[in-house]
Amino acid sequence: MLTLACLAIWSAVLVLPDRKLHVVVCDVGQGDAILITKGTFQMLIDGGPDDSVLNCLSKYMPFYDRRIEIAMLTHPQADHLDGLITVAKRYDILQFVIGKQSNSTLGFKNLWQEINTKKIPTVDLYAGNNIKINQDLEFIVVWPTRRFNTNDLNGYAISGILKYGDFKILLTGDADSDIELAEMDTGLLMPVDVLKVPHHGSKTGMIASWLRLISPKVAIISVGKFNNYGHPTPRALNMLAKITDKIYRTDQNGSVEVVSDGRMWGIYDK
Repeated sequence: MLTLACLAIWSAVLVLPDRKLHVVVCDVGQGDAILITKGTFQMLIDGGPDDSVLNCLSKYMPFYDRRIEIAMLTHPQADHLDGLITVAKRYDILQFVIGKQSNSTLGFKNLWQEINTKKIPTVDLYAGNNIKINQDLEFIVVWPTRRFNTNDLNGYAISGILKYGDFKILLTGDADSDIELAEMDTGLLMPVDVLKVPHHGSKTGMIASWLRLISPKVAIISVGKFNNYGHPTPRALNMLAKITDKIYRTDQNGSVEVVSDGRMWGIYDK
């Protein structure tokens, strides 16, 4: 019994959170799910198309931690939304960022029902809003603006810069080239260290002037193997190659983890 108790104690010690920022672009196939952790704080941006997001959470969160402080749905499409339904059922979520856009799909109705059943507070965020996580860590929303209007749900996808000390990573949803000039006009974009590539590396995902402005040192593409869309497209890969030769893809590298102490940072895959 003593041996088992010691093993349990050491197992818990080995998964104790450190003081660094961890941003994991989860391998969820053709979709998006990004886990942000810092100490005991967790933020999940999107949940991918199915329950595979749970594998990412179980790997990168301590087994005893069943709480997610903030969950965010960038926009209500299945490849970003459906996994959040299971997450909302299995984890305690303290706040949900869900945006003003909705749709009539069964997936969105099920997510909304779970949010209401658990009485999770919801909030809308727009360009210029900040989530101040602690003194050194914040999420700066760069899109959408409050007045933006379109029939394309992708255009409403929340994008933001996660800033920790000197380190910056731009986390994008599916908002792509039709809104990037407007995004630049907000004055909120800035050079970043890492880019989570918009819209899975689609052919309409980026414009050159936008990419030059943010000038990432590393690009990460969340994309499924053998997907039906041809993502990432040659056009997207060629554009990125002009800015950086460090391109990670979840279909090739598995989940990609960025770790930073606020000054130095590094990339880990699988």
